[in-house]
Amino acid sequence: MPEAAVLEASAPASVPARNRATAVLLSPFAQVVAATGLGILVGTLWPAGAHSLKALGDAFLAAIRAVISPLVFCVVVLGIAKAGDVKTVGRIGVKALIWFEALSTVALLLGLLAGNLVEPGHGFAGGHPKLDAAAVTKQTGGAQLPGFAGFLLSLVPTSAVGAFADNQLLQVLLLAVLCGAAIGHLGQTRTPLVLQLVDQAGQVVFRVVGYVMKLAPLAAFGSAAYLIGQYGISVLSSYGALIACCYGAALLFVVGLAVLLKAFTGLSLWRFLVYTRSEFSLAVATASSEIVLPRMMQKLRDAGAGEAPTGLVLPTGYSFNLDGASIYLSVATLFMAQALDVHLSLGQQVTIVLMLMLTSKGMAGVPGSAFLALSATAAAVNAFPPGAVALVLAADRLMDTMRVVTNLLGNCVATFVVARWEGLLDTGRAKAALAAAPVHATRAG
Repeated sequence: MPEAAVLEASAPASVPARNRATAVLLSPFAQVVAATGLGILVGTLWPAGAHSLKALGDAFLAAIRAVISPLVFCVVVLGIAKAGDVKTVGRIGVKALIWFEALSTVALLLGLLAGNLVEPGHGFAGGHPKLDAAAVTKQTGGAQLPGFAGFLLSLVPTSAVGAFADNQLLQVLLLAVLCGAAIGHLGQTRTPLVLQLVDQAGQVVFRVVGYVMKLAPLAAFGSAAYLIGQYGISVLSSYGALIACCYGAALLFVVGLAVLLKAFTGLSLWRFLVYTRSEFSLAVATASSEIVLPRMMQKLRDAGAGEAPTGLVLPTGYSFNLDGASIYLSVATLFMAQALDVHLSLGQQVTIVLMLMLTSKGMAGVPGSAFLALSATAAAVNAFPPGAVALVLAADRLMDTMRVVTNLLGNCVATFVVARWEGLLDTGRAKAALAAAPVHATRAG
């Protein structure tokens, strides 16, 4: 019998209802939801002062980023060392990249299909909107996408300390793979102290994450207040078709993810969402999936996904598997063309997909990367000016929820699928963890 069921069965019959109700109100999920609602209210009533509350979310994100690199390093080293087979690690990496590329391509094509059917830019601003290229430069800070060769070079750290200091996740991941492979080659019997040190360091980092996560409601409050105070809700009226098109396409993609997860693993995506609702609510409130990476890694490990798949697939997906961003980029490109009354041929739309397949891989960590990818795509198509990217500036922030949820779900599903593909998924443990989610959420908070 699962632990949650034992707890429920052993509780007095007259107390559980009251205890559960109290625990629900005190749970992290309820706290984040309440804080987000309060933030929306403050942002609406006090938009001028809400700008300063952004610091709460920024401080929380900085604290989480400080522990992400050591956490990923510890989890990956332990996973690879315990696997004891470097070939297994290689297979996991290859299978993850195959899955990432397949799903990213589907997301891009789905975005194009939705954009062509809905035509969100048709008639926007009378078909002759003003373009402000300087606004795009201001948003991106003059940054540039590294290009494919530059992206590959950026994976190799110039120093081990620098990779951690600069929080370069893929560089840390590469170092962890090398260290884990070296320990696995030497054998656990020859490196017991090293493994013990890494294991203990990982436990310390997870405990630190637990401390920081107690401040999550403050971050949700500050981020929500800033969003509403800065952008308001008036943008919805002007960009309603674009927003509906992106969210509708993302919903279809998530339904597809649910089907794939069920087909490959037998697990329910809805049950997984319930299991991780605290993490997803925080990611939505702060518009950042990076904030919940440590907790999501722990949840996936607890759900039987295994240390090696969790440590390798999930962090890598943050750079290689941006399904939500892919949907948005496809729809936004068509929106710009339609707003300018530019007809894109089938060949030009194929070019869009090919360009976005390349540019989306170098987006992670680059300021204003979505706008840079859109500008590069516009330049490649050569059918409308790159300055047309300014048309989506006002609506971009409202797309964060769609991108964050879809990106994060896509990477979690990929972790389960690759783990099952490699024979490392503990299906029984996964189903038990997902089935017990409501009790854990209400009793343990």
